[in-house]
Amino acid sequence: MKFFDYQVRTRDTAVYPREHALVYTILGLTNEAGEVAGKLKKLIRGDKLPEGPAWEDVIGDELGDVLWYLARVADELCINLDDIAEKNLQKLESRKARNVLKGSGDNR
Repeated sequence: MKFFDYQVRTRDTAVYPREHALVYTILGLTNEAGEVAGKLKKLIRGDKLPEGPAWEDVIGDELGDVLWYLARVADELCINLDDIAEKNLQKLESRKARNVLKGSGDNR
């Protein structure tokens, strides 16, 4: 599946106040990313899952929620998710070629 195809399909399940769409989706994205971090924290702490899915599946489900909100943020901004992915890879490949993957700052 292409990212943009996924992005378009998320429109059918986008149920939130239109007047707060961008704020709502960005808050949802950060919340779901926090849930991924929370699952990792519990894994590090040594928590056991109840009978059922493996840790990878639990974290994978949360990553799916992150992806949904990421797609919704992109859609609310009228940005094609395929373009975001391609541009990001080009940026990282350029940094690798210039040996500046490590370090900080957006413009390296």
